[in-house]
Amino acid sequence: MSFLSIVTSLLITVSSCSDSPKENIVLADVKIPAGLKTDTATFATGCFWCTEAVFQELKGVLKATSGYSGGTVANPSYEAVCTGETGHAECLQIVYDPKVITFDELLEVFWEAHDPTTLNRQGNDVGTQYRSAIFYHNAEQKQKAEHYKAELTKSGAYSNPVVTEITPFTKFYPAENYHQDYFRLHGSQPYCSMVIRPKVEKFEKVFKDKLKPKN
Repeated sequence: MSFLSIVTSLLITVSSCSDSPKENIVLADVKIPAGLKTDTATFATGCFWCTEAVFQELKGVLKATSGYSGGTVANPSYEAVCTGETGHAECLQIVYDPKVITFDELLEVFWEAHDPTTLNRQGNDVGTQYRSAIFYHNAEQKQKAEHYKAELTKSGAYSNPVVTEITPFTKFYPAENYHQDYFRLHGSQPYCSMVIRPKVEKFEKVFKDKLKPKN
C-alpha cells in the first residue's frame, strides 16, 4: 500500500464518529444513592462520544448517558438517526447533584465543549443529528439557556451567530451499549486519540478545578 493510500485510509477512519464498532459492551447501570436529590440536563454538542468524555469528568455528575433526543420516531437505532430522517440529535443526558455542580456550570462547559456557531455540523460530522441543542427540562433551565445564549451573542465571543437550538425536552432514548463510556473503553482508537483526546485535554486545562479526582 502506498504512503498516500495509508494516509487516506487513516483520514477516513478518524473523520467521523459515525464509524462505530460492532462489539456490544454490556455496561452496569450507575446506581444513584437513595434519597439523593438530583437534576437532569440534556445537551447535544455533535458526536456524543466527545460530549460524554467531557461531562463524565465533572464533579457532581453522577451519570452521563449517550443517546438521542428531539426526533419524531420512537426507539430509533443509531443507523436510523445517522440518516438524519428521524429528527433526533446525538446527545448526552446528565444526572447531576445540584449541591455539587449547578446547571449554570454545566452550561458553561456546554458552550466551551463545542462550536455553537456551526449549523448542523461539528467538524467532519455533518447533519441535523449533529446539531447544537439544549433540551430544557423546566422553565428555569430554559431561562438560563436563553440568557446565556443572548449574553454570548452580545459579547462578540464568536465571529458568527450562535445557532444553538433551545427546545423543550420530550423524550430521551439511550444509545446502544457499544456507544456508552466510549472514550474510556476505546481511547487508543484513531478517532479517540486524534479527535476526542485533544478536546478532553483542552477541557481539563480550562476546568481543572471542576474535575473529579483521578483514580
